[in-house]
Amino acid sequence: MVSEKSSAQNSINTHWYKKIFAWLMANGTVEYEKKIRDRKLALFTNLQGTILEIGAGTGANAPYYPTDIRWIGVEPNPFMHSYLQKTAEKLGLSVEIQTNSAENINALDNSIDTVVSTLVLCSVPSLDKTLQEVLRVLKPGGRFLFIEHIAAPKGTFLRQVQNTVKPVWNIIGDGCNPNRETGLAIKNAGFAKVDYQDFQAPVPLVTPHIIGVATKAS
Repeated sequence: MVSEKSSAQNSINTHWYKKIFAWLMANGTVEYEKKIRDRKLALFTNLQGTILEIGAGTGANAPYYPTDIRWIGVEPNPFMHSYLQKTAEKLGLSVEIQTNSAENINALDNSIDTVVSTLVLCSVPSLDKTLQEVLRVLKPGGRFLFIEHIAAPKGTFLRQVQNTVKPVWNIIGDGCNPNRETGLAIKNAGFAKVDYQDFQAPVPLVTPHIIGVATKAS
């Protein structure tokens, strides 16, 4: 009985946490989005066909999508869905929301023109498995567009801080790992071509970011 009560309590705690996190994502990222707007405008060009966004959240990337695409939003937090749907409707977009994880995408092999990921790969349980799913669903020659925060260089004070706060950061950031070597993982995933650049974003502890494009072999 004790274990059942504990399980139920954990479920309730997770429920409320995910609900609060969804609200924060919908209302607390305005300044960040303003400061990286130009980078997103440059990255999200020539989008057409079927676009699959992993970790679609509350729709932060929706303003950059043309209205004639097919947009699939993979978002495992169900409390994000109402915000995501509202954003899509406001912009005249249609979104197909999937609750499955980025490690198990509900899409056929070689069926997606472009996969999008922004500030998501830090929190997936298995980065390597997620990237293999991205490769699986992309059409030959398809593109993976990403903006992600990454670990600070080894030996730096910031990297030491990231390593130290990781356990707490992981909890408050809904699984986020501040010291993940995401750029290296993308390079080693098996894409035919990977181009990205580093930049500094206005975010404490996770300032180092990368933005780029990985292309699947034709």
